[in-house]
Amino acid sequence: MRYAPITDRLARLGSEKWVLHAAAQARRARGEEVINLTIGEPDVPTSPELIAAAARAMQAGRTGYSNGRGDAGLLNALSDRYTSYLRRDINPDRFLCLPGTQTALYLAFAVICEPDCEVILGDPMYATYEALIRASGATPVPVALRPEAGFRLQAADVARRITPATRAIFLNTPHNPTGAVLAPEDLSAICDLAARHDLWVVSDEVYQDLTHDGVAFTSALHDSTFEDRVIVAASISKSHAAPGFRSGWLCASEAFCRRALPVSETMLFGSQPFIADMTAEALRAPPDTARAMAERMSRRARLIQARLDGVAGLRVHVPQAGMFALLDIRALSVDSQAFALALLEATGVAAMPGASFGRALEGWLRLALNASDAVTEEACARIAAFAQREAA
Repeated sequence: MRYAPITDRLARLGSEKWVLHAAAQARRARGEEVINLTIGEPDVPTSPELIAAAARAMQAGRTGYSNGRGDAGLLNALSDRYTSYLRRDINPDRFLCLPGTQTALYLAFAVICEPDCEVILGDPMYATYEALIRASGATPVPVALRPEAGFRLQAADVARRITPATRAIFLNTPHNPTGAVLAPEDLSAICDLAARHDLWVVSDEVYQDLTHDGVAFTSALHDSTFEDRVIVAASISKSHAAPGFRSGWLCASEAFCRRALPVSETMLFGSQPFIADMTAEALRAPPDTARAMAERMSRRARLIQARLDGVAGLRVHVPQAGMFALLDIRALSVDSQAFALALLEATGVAAMPGASFGRALEGWLRLALNASDAVTEEACARIAAFAQREAA
């Protein structure tokens, strides 16, 4: 039988990147103890208030078909949120509502890319980014994010990789897995570079409400000069501890949204109205869940640094935002997957190998910050003991 080329392009870019997580889940299913630091889920359940909002909407009959662009109430809430944050009018026609950031990014690349074009992005990168780009037929062009630059994508490094085939620059701020936050000057330089080469800028900003210790977040949309070429994706999955509700959006120019709408409607004609109502309520409330979560995760990142930095040559990178800390294991191993599997087998601690996020993070582990302080302490003790045995 014949299959579409997309199946070949994505053949090794799905669950194979999550082998370590699957191994941890299998171990737990056998009744074995696991401290699972692999997945960036919120450390609290969805708030009762948001669940009640969704239930009220369902009970009120908000279970029918919705507008392909998104429910009017949610579009207005998004308009108010971005208008307030960016301090200029961002009208409802500049949004498309989709089930989560992942779907929003899939749509963005489907609309702006074609076979044989290129998309520049930072390496390391979130595990699904390569597949998102290749699904459109485009080719990802990784640019190393250097630790000495705080893992922030540098315009000069991007400029060296631009070719006539380049179609877009793909940003992630705050960044997964490094927790780096692009500064206004970083974004201005990258957007100016995009304008000079007539490129799109796509920015995944799902962690925007989870900055640590007073670090300021700046959106790729901050400068109105470049707003016609910037596409931002986000959701309530992280900020409101609601990943299972799959509620996200794109914010872009009106022209982009008009061109993208038929593609979006072909993928999924409208999201659930009761989830739209819940999301609108979430966006209009103070970001208390995100603030509390960010404080806890910042504390755990510092805990990991205090317990592991310098032990048997380990080094800890403390994030500026998000749900992860990075552990540099290069003094002990340059094979992050083998090290992570050995760590799991010996100690029951599951951490994601850096290789799952690109070549630039080989020799590192990504540690999720969503375990309790006590569990994080225990994980650090086990990792330290394992590292000392490996170094002996």
